[in-house]
Amino acid sequence: MRHGKYPFVIGFLFAPVALYVTFVIWPYAQAFWISMTNWRGLSAPQWVGFDNYRRLLDDGAFWKAVQHHGVLLLALPLITVAIALFFAFLLNVGGKSSGGQRQGVWGAKFYRVVFFFPQVLAVAIIAVLFQMVYRPNESGLINGVLMEFGLEPVLFLVKPNLALWSIIAVLVWQAVGFYVVLFSAGMASIPGEIYEAAEMDGASRVTLFFRVTLPLLWDTLQVAWVYLGIAAFDAFAIVAVLSVDGGGPDGATTVLAMEIYRNAFVYSKYGYASAMGVALFFLTLTFAALTLRLTKRESVEY
Repeated sequence: MRHGKYPFVIGFLFAPVALYVTFVIWPYAQAFWISMTNWRGLSAPQWVGFDNYRRLLDDGAFWKAVQHHGVLLLALPLITVAIALFFAFLLNVGGKSSGGQRQGVWGAKFYRVVFFFPQVLAVAIIAVLFQMVYRPNESGLINGVLMEFGLEPVLFLVKPNLALWSIIAVLVWQAVGFYVVLFSAGMASIPGEIYEAAEMDGASRVTLFFRVTLPLLWDTLQVAWVYLGIAAFDAFAIVAVLSVDGGGPDGATTVLAMEIYRNAFVYSKYGYASAMGVALFFLTLTFAALTLRLTKRESVEY
């Protein structure tokens, strides 16, 4: 090691770096190149420069999908983080103190398993389950109850003003469990003495949450917000399986991943689909960088 440190390190790094370049960097580079062509999958691609990107600027479906991502970026992280923080606080700090240690509610371990259960299911299976939940007749879980009380069924996935929010509800339901466990792990690392000292000073549960738990959980919240933002730029499987006609009705639930799929595998416009993919790549990268930058703050030590 004294005489051959660098060859030794390079030898260990060569295989993983080669795999990363082959299966990550190279496909990215190919996507960038294909986005500059009019390739349709069979004939040889012809170079068109930035024509595909100019077409994006006038594509109503593209901008509608971007608008939906904007709604998802606001709603999905806010709702998911709020619900997950509430349940994680109850499971870790919401109970009575025992021996100077703050305890969660009764049955907290069982509830963690229940909340995490949706993460075990494949996304497509979750979409199929919610097809039955949203079914617009008496066999639907929600509409069946409504019709029992003599109410009109709600067309969750057919009405344009409800369809996107119905999709968001499924995304939140699917994601909450993971972030309950993530926030629970973060709260478990906070020393109980801090909560005990705050309670001795007369802090209420609300004060404990906003003045103690949130500041000490900030780094975990930052990571969760980035993950949920990236998920908001995806949502392909839920939209493809659950929505009407893949992004309908009338494009009310379409997302960029759905438009990429449609242009590539339905219209065989691989060059144009790659341009959409490149746009999605930079949107996601910009969101992650801005989020990390705007939410950066000094770490609180304890």
